Amino acid sequence: MRLERVGRRYGPRGPWVLRGADLDLPGSSLVRVVGTNGTGKSTLLRLVAGIDAPSEGRITGRPPRTAYVPERFPAALPFTASDYLVHLGRVQGLGRATARARAGEWLERFGAGEHARTKLAELSKGTSQKVAVAQALLADPGPGLLVLDEAWTGLDTAARGELDRAVRERVAAGATAVFVDHDPRRLAGEEDAVYGVESGAVRAVAATARAVPPEPRVRITASGGKPLPEGLRGAPATEPPDPDDPTRPLVLTVDAAHSDALLGALLAASWHIHHLGTEEGVRV
Repeated sequence: MRLERVGRRYGPRGPWVLRGADLDLPGSSLVRVVGTNGTGKSTLLRLVAGIDAPSEGRITGRPPRTAYVPERFPAALPFTASDYLVHLGRVQGLGRATARARAGEWLERFGAGEHARTKLAELSKGTSQKVAVAQALLADPGPGLLVLDEAWTGLDTAARGELDRAVRERVAAGATAVFVDHDPRRLAGEEDAVYGVESGAVRAVAATARAVPPEPRVRITASGGKPLPEGLRGAPATEPPDPDDPTRPLVLTVDAAHSDALLGALLAASWHIHHLGTEEGVRV
C-alpha cells in the first residue's frame, strides 16, 4: 500500500490538516506513527484505513480487508457486546455461528467474557475499549490492514499484553499493522518503519533516532489495611515510616508497568488509597 502526496483538509477553504504525505506500507510490516497531540496523526490513520478520502494525492494498493480501531468508541449503539461483535463479524463476511464463536473467543481473550450480554452503553470505558479492539480482530488473519489509533488506551495490563500478541500474530500472518500509541515502549524495536507527523507534514523517522525514555515511576500513597504479601511484582520501594507519626500514610513507588498489580494488591488488602501519581507529581 502506498500514499503519494496525500493531503487532507475539511471544507474547500479549510486549513490543511495534512499535506504532501508519502508513505510506503508493505505487507507483513509493523508501522508506528508518532507525533504530539493535534498534529494530524488520527487524520493520517483515518486516511490509511479508508475512513476519510484524501483531498489531494492518491492512495493505492489498500488491501481489500481493513480493520480499524478508532480513538473513540461509539458506546451508545443499541447492542450488547456480543451482538455488536456478531453484527460486525457478519459485515466482515463471517457466518453467524462463526461470528458468534469468535466474538466469545476474543471477549474471553481480553478478559471481558462476563460482559458478553451487557449493553454497550452500560460498559465501563475499559471494557468498551476491549470490545472496540475485539471487533477489529474477528476476521481471519492474513494479508489485510490493521489500523490502531490509541487502541491500548483504557485497557488493563493483561489486555494490553494480549493486544501486543494479537498485533504480532497479524503481522506474522501477512498483515500490515499501522498504530499510534502514547507509550513509546509499545512494541518498541519491532517496527519495520516509523513515521513522524508534525505541523501537517509526515516524514520517515530513522530507527537510530528514536530514544525510548526510562520507565516512568508511579507513587501510591495509602493507609490502613492488612499486611501486604511478600514478593509483590515490580519490587515496590517503600518510604520508611515516620517514627514520630505512626499514622502517616505509606508511600510506595513502582515502575508504571507494575502499578496496576500493586494497586490491586493494596485494594485487596483493604488499604485506603489517598493519592496515585507519577514521581513528577502528575496525578493518574
